[in-house]
Amino acid sequence: MGRVIWLVMDSFGIGGAEDAASFGDEGADTLGHINDAYPLSLPTMASLGLAKAYEISMGKELRLLQSAEPAKGRFYGAAREQSAGKDTLSGHWEMAGVQMDLEMVYFPDTHPTFPPEMIQEIIDQSDIEGILGDRHASGLEVIETLGEAHIATGKPIFYTSADSVLQIAAHEEHFGLERLYRLCEIARKVCDSYGVGRVIARPFVGEDSKHFERTKNRHDYAMRPSGESVLEMAVAQGREVIGIGKIHDIFGGHGISSKVPVYKLEGLMDATLEQMQKAAEGSIVFTNFVDFDMEWGHRRDTQGYAEGLEYFDRRLPEVLALLGEEDLLMITADHGCDPTWKGSDHTREHVPVFGMLRSKAIGDIGLREGFADMAETIAAHLEIGYTEPFGRAFLDPVAS
Repeated sequence: MGRVIWLVMDSFGIGGAEDAASFGDEGADTLGHINDAYPLSLPTMASLGLAKAYEISMGKELRLLQSAEPAKGRFYGAAREQSAGKDTLSGHWEMAGVQMDLEMVYFPDTHPTFPPEMIQEIIDQSDIEGILGDRHASGLEVIETLGEAHIATGKPIFYTSADSVLQIAAHEEHFGLERLYRLCEIARKVCDSYGVGRVIARPFVGEDSKHFERTKNRHDYAMRPSGESVLEMAVAQGREVIGIGKIHDIFGGHGISSKVPVYKLEGLMDATLEQMQKAAEGSIVFTNFVDFDMEWGHRRDTQGYAEGLEYFDRRLPEVLALLGEEDLLMITADHGCDPTWKGSDHTREHVPVFGMLRSKAIGDIGLREGFADMAETIAAHLEIGYTEPFGRAFLDPVAS
């Protein structure tokens, strides 16, 4: 049986989505465009089949700086998302076996952007007198332009993006961190009836626009989709599911038996290795590497993204060294965020699905018809029964 080590490289798309044009993303290719601008050296991921996964998605070769001998027990392929989104919530829930069959609201790029009745409900149920912002914005820009007014008036900053999200920024000291969390909890309850995917607390510190910076105390309050995820099934059967980074928040704690709230690429990798050393047979170690999305994808920092990929690749041998013969390592992504693309939003792309199971010769798993094939594969590996399967497992190469 072994364990499952599930690593999500947040926003690491590999192009090729057939419906990209309907999202305004035709031609988006996170990995390919980064490699065009900054040729990548990714020998460990290459040995696990990343370049092969890209070829399956795009139908063309990915020329990395270094080739590598195939790793024993590797598998590689790509997956297309069935859910009608390109966001964190739909991507993660689908890969955990739950399709986003509910209709999430996406706010228009207008000022104001939020329904006035929704905002008024939040105000009426909380202790705030009003809000600032009420528009599409990046997190850094909105605190730089409105942070001083927020401190002066006490009004929190409400903003959104192309995702189904209400983000609330407030100063940790002047407004109060716990007060911000309470406000977000109220907003979450109100937003349930409006179909908003996530409410995110965005605390910051500093005394003026030149010194404001966001802190690590971000907290996500996610909508709960219908259906039961493979994570919940695992916990119900006594398995340990360890959520590292923002995994706990993405799933609203559902199906997570313990959480490790750590940030930054180095810290996330260190925490993953630490948990791997302790995780028992039958457990799932599930990490979201948010930096690829938050630090480099949204900020359109192509060089930073390239350097982050090479750092991740350099650390991967430490993960491989801790894998047992029956441990399933699966590396994937939840959507794209091409740093060479227009705007600052996610991009609709296929995602890579690659990794290792030394005890089996799986190889090429092709282009999967949905992210939920990952949940089915985990269920099959850990012998967790699904009553109404949404995807198809790829442990057996004949079945893929």
